Amino acid sequence: MLHLSPAQGVPPLQATMSLPKAIRTAPLKDAPRVAPKDLPASAPIAENRRARYDYHIEERHEAGLVLDGWEIKAIRAGQVQLTDGYVVIKGGELYLIGCRINALRSASTHVNPEADRTKKLLMHKAEIRRLVGKVEQRGFTMVPLNLHYKGGRVKLDLALAKGKAEHDKRNATKDREWEREKGRLMRHNLSAKS
Repeated sequence: MLHLSPAQGVPPLQATMSLPKAIRTAPLKDAPRVAPKDLPASAPIAENRRARYDYHIEERHEAGLVLDGWEIKAIRAGQVQLTDGYVVIKGGELYLIGCRINALRSASTHVNPEADRTKKLLMHKAEIRRLVGKVEQRGFTMVPLNLHYKGGRVKLDLALAKGKAEHDKRNATKDREWEREKGRLMRHNLSAKS
């Protein structure tokens, strides 16, 4: 059995087992704590790849989301879809509609989870006013691009975008296929020379 002295900062195992769980799991006083804001931004939780195909992206903005506890747990488990989502303006505030967050089976019985609930977006008033002006005057629309963590919180990247015409979509598909074919040819030429 491993016995550590109190000078090392960790009590012996038998002594910790007799303590309440809250005390056993509490961090040590000398242990360095990492603040949630110091954590690096992670990869996207969910992406709306369809947005880049259907729209010309003009500007990107980041917004916070008002979420319930069960929604956070479901997002951490990857139970979220942004494909059909869009952002609307109601009363000078932004709302995300069509973002589907499926509740976990282990969700509490006293909570009535609604998968397609409208979620309020959090941004500064000045940013919202600027976005409202562009949407109303210039014919832009706002679409969600991805969900990601930032400082321990879930954030939404939304884009100010204009819809693509059908011929633009065909050109984008043609360009993407050409890039893929060009990569195959380059790999084939490199392997043939060696």
